[in-house]
Order: sequence, then structure tokens, then C-alpha cells
Amino acid sequence: MLIDTYGRVATDLRVSLTDRCNLRCTYCMPEEGLQWLAKPDLLTDDEIVRLIDIAVTSLGIEEVRFTGGEPLLRPGLVGVVERVTALEPRPVTSLTTNGIGLKRTAAALKEAGLDRVNVSLDTLRPDVFKTLTRRDRHRDVLDGLRAAQDAGLTPVKVNTVLMPGLNADEAPDLLAWAMEQGYELRFIEQMPLDAQHGWKREGMVTAGDILTALRTRFDLTPEGAEERGSAPAERWIVDGGPYRVGVIASVTRPFCAACDRTRLTADGQVRTCLFATEETDLRGALRSGAPDEEIARLWRQAMWGKKAGAGLDDPSFVQPDRPMSAIGG
Repeated sequence: MLIDTYGRVATDLRVSLTDRCNLRCTYCMPEEGLQWLAKPDLLTDDEIVRLIDIAVTSLGIEEVRFTGGEPLLRPGLVGVVERVTALEPRPVTSLTTNGIGLKRTAAALKEAGLDRVNVSLDTLRPDVFKTLTRRDRHRDVLDGLRAAQDAGLTPVKVNTVLMPGLNADEAPDLLAWAMEQGYELRFIEQMPLDAQHGWKREGMVTAGDILTALRTRFDLTPEGAEERGSAPAERWIVDGGPYRVGVIASVTRPFCAACDRTRLTADGQVRTCLFATEETDLRGALRSGAPDEEIARLWRQAMWGKKAGAGLDDPSFVQPDRPMSAIGG
């Protein structure tokens, strides 16, 4: 069991498979990209599967989410998914992706046992997409979403970040489109995880802003805390149902008290939070020949020291040195 001093138990593991990405989203990294991790620093497929095996069989992990960077850039992804879904007990598996490679991989991922996907899409306008991501790949994302739906990687969830002056006016249109396509839309407040450290709370599009915009066209009924559980998204029933829309308000409505997540970076570090400034090295233990029991002990020790919250409201908050692409969303 991965328990901390506040009584929270981590049952959800986020695994970053690579720090690389084929987009250059303005809220994540600079146009020229980043200094990528060297291949020897990355966990191998066998090391990833071994760590997930320890987490599932010894530490109580029930859900595994594969993230990046962009996880579809990982050459061995399908094989990793197949091996993880063969574990006993079998964890629920999902993937967070920008969707560009889904058209060619969705069917194989489903066959390997993946349960569902989250796809990032911030706009319905190709020109705005190109400005936000610095790449002209809007159609590829739409095709990837459809391929995921057709393959049965459902519910397909769409993650959207709204930015002032770019796509902040699109909330109602995005929800109408998601409902028409049968996707579940989730808005995410922009978080301080950009490599340029250019995030500013002032002027950001907040959960309140998003809900106000949506209510100009839709009737929203809160789903309630009981239904939410430890999920990061607060959800609303749209026009009486069955459709729902979520908002992940990490900045203005933090949900740290119910957090059940632990994170593994692409180079084998345990992070207790996206905003953590400390890490615990599991890769070194693996490569030095440590047994599973010792790795499990290190993981438990790391999670025991998890802080009460991210502290985004604290004036002394220090943004993590690693960008989101290296941590995993």
C-alpha cells in the first residue's frame, strides 16, 4: 500500500514513457524544443514493466495511465501495454496522447488490452491549433479521435486548455462538438508546468470563467462529490443528461485532499505530485540489482513524505524545474 501521512492511499499510477513530443504547445515547451533525455537515461521496456508489476502486485496500484511527452512516440508502447494488461490483478489501463498517431495505432492498442484514451485538443479551428501547437496537425488529431472511438477505446475523453486571446471563446462550441461526436470533454486550467516559466495566474482562464461561458448555452447540474470520488475532474450534467462535462481546476479549486496518484517519470523517478520539487530514484535501484522488496520500500518511503497540497496559492510556490513533457500529465 502507498499511504502518506495524511491518510491518502495512492491507487492510480501515471507512467511517463518518454519526454519527447511531436508538438510544441505554447503552454508546455519552447518552439525549439527541449534538451531531451539521453536514451541510456530512459527506462527500458523491461524496467517499466517490472516497476509497474511491483506497483500492482505489491503496492496496491489499480489503475495505470501511460503519458509522456507523447507516449505514442515510444517504439515499444504496444508491447508494454500488452504485458501490463496481462498482470494479475489486471490494472485498468489508459493513455494520454495528443492524438496525432492514434489513427495508425488505436486498433493495435485496443487489441493489446488498453481500456481507453484521453486526447488533448484545445481548439476546433485549424489556424488556432497551428498557433497553439506550432504544428499543422489538426486533422490528424481529429482522425485519431475517430479511430479511438471506432476501436472501442471508450469513453474517449478530450482534454482542453483555454488560453486568453487564442481559444478562450471556444468553450461552448467545444462542448457542443464533443456531445455530437460522443466524446467526454474536460477543461483543464493552465498549470505552471511550462519550460519557459512564463505562467502567470493573472489573466488565466479559470474554472469559473469556463462555467460562465458554458452556461450561456447549456444548463449545467453539478454531479456531486460522491460521484466524483478522487477524480481530478469536477463534472456537470449537461442539459439533464446523459452528457457530462468536466473541469480540472488544479489552480483555483485544488483537489489535493483526495489525491490518489503516484507518478513515475521516463527516467525512473517517483514523483508524489506534478508540482513536486523532489524525486526518488528507482532506476538506480533497479540497475544496481535491488530486489523487488527494496524497490517497493523506496516507493513507499517516497509516498509517505507526500505533501498536503501543491501550494499554488502560496506566494512562496516554486515551479518545478522539469517541464510537463518530462514529468507526465
